[in-house]
Amino acid sequence: MNISEAARQCGLPAKTIRYYEEIGLVMPGRLANGYRDYREQDLHKLRFLQRSRGLGFSIDDCRLLLSLYEDRNRASADVRQIAKAHLEDIDRKIEELKSLQATLRQLVHQCHGDDRPDCPIIEDLAGPVS
Repeated sequence: MNISEAARQCGLPAKTIRYYEEIGLVMPGRLANGYRDYREQDLHKLRFLQRSRGLGFSIDDCRLLLSLYEDRNRASADVRQIAKAHLEDIDRKIEELKSLQATLRQLVHQCHGDDRPDCPIIEDLAGPVS
């Protein structure tokens, strides 16, 4: 099938599929006229990549996961290690966001939100005066 049909079936934009091909994540066959020829196996890979990216895995992680997906002799421990590292990154980012949320909540609470020019939010964003 052509790229438009592959895009429709897997729910990815054709531009994304071309990018995945450019960086070597998928390698569809070519017809005699040079057009891409996507097979069911390519659609499985594209759906796999779509789900992996949807879970926030990096392109490099997706490359590793895809190689493990294709390796029937893989150890699930290898897959788990990648997923666990990604989960730890997510946990760290959540903690950072919670800290940002607490700081911003405090600043919003301190700001009167009236007609006066005094604003703790602006003062905090400006930083200490040297």
